[in-house]
Amino acid sequence: MKTTPAGRLAGALMLALGACAVTQTTTPAIAADLIVSANDAKYVRVAGKDTYPEGVGPDTLTVIDASSFPFKVTATVEVHHTIAGPPQAVAITPNGRLAIVGAPNRYDRTQQKVVLENFLQVVDLAASPARVVDRIEIGAHPQGLAINREGTLLLAATLSGTVAVLGIDGNTVSLKDRLKIADKRLAGVSFTHDGKAALVALRDEQGVVVLDVNNGRVSTQRDRVTTGIGPYSVDVSSDGKWAVVSNVGLAGLPDPGRLYADADTFTLIDVSHRPFRAVQHVTVPSVPEGVAISPDGRWIAVQAMDGSNLTSDNPGRKPRGRVLLFEIRNGEAVRTADLPGGEAAQGIVFTADSRTVLVQFNVEKQIAIYAVNGGALRDTGERIPIAGGPASLRSMPR
Repeated sequence: MKTTPAGRLAGALMLALGACAVTQTTTPAIAADLIVSANDAKYVRVAGKDTYPEGVGPDTLTVIDASSFPFKVTATVEVHHTIAGPPQAVAITPNGRLAIVGAPNRYDRTQQKVVLENFLQVVDLAASPARVVDRIEIGAHPQGLAINREGTLLLAATLSGTVAVLGIDGNTVSLKDRLKIADKRLAGVSFTHDGKAALVALRDEQGVVVLDVNNGRVSTQRDRVTTGIGPYSVDVSSDGKWAVVSNVGLAGLPDPGRLYADADTFTLIDVSHRPFRAVQHVTVPSVPEGVAISPDGRWIAVQAMDGSNLTSDNPGRKPRGRVLLFEIRNGEAVRTADLPGGEAAQGIVFTADSRTVLVQFNVEKQIAIYAVNGGALRDTGERIPIAGGPASLRSMPR
């Protein structure tokens, strides 16, 4: 899966010397482990308050090559993106040639409000320089995105309760269908490893719906799987056994009232055979914005805000969130590590060898790198600086 032996990466991480070396080039090499971060520069959180300052740069897409350490930024592309929604509104094809960016928005200063847009952006990463080459209207604001392992199908969960189904043929992405799933907002979506199904989170109506995929056609028998309140991010392991869903609780619902950093949960789902079913609900600190399961199906990483998203007058306010690691043992998730994270951080993802975790520190405008070693989790201190606040994070399909 990786062009560099796992031992080389692990050894380099153990050294953790100096700042993370980041290089900018106009055309990314097609690597074995590309990770994409979509970044919202318009929005700036200040002590828990939403602000939209003037004079900021454009929203961007950052492409990271994690095939060898230190990780390298290979492209930065101007796009439209918003922090609002699950941190999975970006995707990259398995050949590393296209990225898809969802959750586009703009800030109307005259009306002082955010305007959500209804298109997907197609970024040609093989072009010199990498650039947006198409916008595809899908009739609703796209949130979570997922691409299958064959690189032929893209799913976009939307705020209107529909899933947009798009075909990918080379550099061409086209809308094929819109599948009505719910009356209210959807959040994250992920394919199962075999590509025969997908899980989509019902943010407002609770649980997930299972989608059936057959020869490029997507349908549903409305099989449901139980989750906690406010299902948000969805990830599936490459061993074909497990899926995990973060549940952001009342904070993820419309007009939740005043909250004080109550504990929330994530849900472990057995996807090894149909029907899929939830096998465990695990308590974590408040607002587990991002969740990821390692490609080898052994580890679950959670990025929880833990009150760092709250205003300074809130008694639940904390300066930093938490990054937690769990091991799946005998079909259950067992906590093995708990470290400080960033302030109101966003997405989280594993590298292809399951030994490293990348976390979006939104307020700090950085991507932090944590090392996984036998159940231990270590903040390497390495940071990748980002222009604007990182908001969505995805790896190549695995």
